[in-house]
Amino acid sequence: MNWFSNWIKTKARGLQSRNITNNEAQLILCDNCNTAIFLKDAEETLYVCHKCTYHLRASAFIRLRSIFQDYKLLHSDHMYKSAIDPLQFQDKKKYTVRLKMAEDATNLTEAAVIACGTLNDEIQCVAFVLDFGFIGGSMGVEVGTRFLYAVEYAIQQKLPLIVSTSSGGARMQEGILSLMQMARVIVAVNKLKAARLPYIVILSDPTTGGVLASIGMLGDIHIAEPNTTIGFAGKRVIAHTIKEKLPDNFQTTQYAYDTGMIDMVVARSQINATLIKIICSLGYIPPRCTQTPILTTG
Repeated sequence: MNWFSNWIKTKARGLQSRNITNNEAQLILCDNCNTAIFLKDAEETLYVCHKCTYHLRASAFIRLRSIFQDYKLLHSDHMYKSAIDPLQFQDKKKYTVRLKMAEDATNLTEAAVIACGTLNDEIQCVAFVLDFGFIGGSMGVEVGTRFLYAVEYAIQQKLPLIVSTSSGGARMQEGILSLMQMARVIVAVNKLKAARLPYIVILSDPTTGGVLASIGMLGDIHIAEPNTTIGFAGKRVIAHTIKEKLPDNFQTTQYAYDTGMIDMVVARSQINATLIKIICSLGYIPPRCTQTPILTTG
C-alpha cells in the first residue's frame, strides 16, 4: 500500500501549499513523521499528531480550547481596529495588502485574541493569545494595545492573566513603533504584578524575537509546549556572531528547560489541568467576572 500512502501525502502537501481554508481542507500533514491527518481528527486532538505526538502549529482558537473549559472573546470599543501603516511599507507587497491577506486567511483583524473563561467550575482567567497565522504572530502597535487592554481588564476584574505566544517577534512593517511595544507591555506587566495577580506564560512554536524578550519572559511561571522553538535571534545568526558551534538542540523546548529558561514542559492536552494546579498552588482563587464578555468572531 506504499503507493496509496504516497498519494495521500502528496495530496496533503498540495492542500497545504494552496493555503486553502480549514473548511475546504480534508487533510494536513504532520511536520515530523509526514503522517496524513484528517482535519477533523486534528481538531479533536488539538493539532497533536496521533502517531508521533508531535505538536503542530495551531491557531489561537485551538490553543484557547487547550486553556479553557469554556470561554468568550472580549471586545471593547477601542479594540479590533486595523493596524496602522506609518511607513507606507512595501516589500514584494504593500503592508496593507498583507494585512488584508492575513485577515482573509485567519478571520482575525489582528494577531492577538483576548478571551475571558473558566479553567474549571471555579477558576476564571483572562487569556491573551497570539496567532502565528496572522503575519507570523508579530507584535505591532495594535497588538501592544490589545495586550494593555487584557492587563487592564485582568486588574479590573482581579483575575490572573494567561499569555500564550506563537510569534516571530516585532513587526518590521511598523518600524520603531513595533519595537516600542516591548517597553509598553513591560510597564503593563509591572502593573499586573503590583496588583499581585498571577501572570502565566505558555510558549508555543515558535516564540522568538521581541515577543520572547518582553511578554514571553516576564511570567511568574513559564510553560512550554513540546517541540517549540524558543529564542531571540536566529540560530545561524548567533553561530556566525560568536563563531562557535551551537548544540544540536539549541533553542528547543528541552534545551530551554535544561538550562532553566522555562519551568516546565507540558503537552497541549494537559495545559488546562496544569494551569489549575499552578493557580491553586499559589493559594489564589479568583472571583468571577462582574462584567459579561461579549462573544465575538475575532
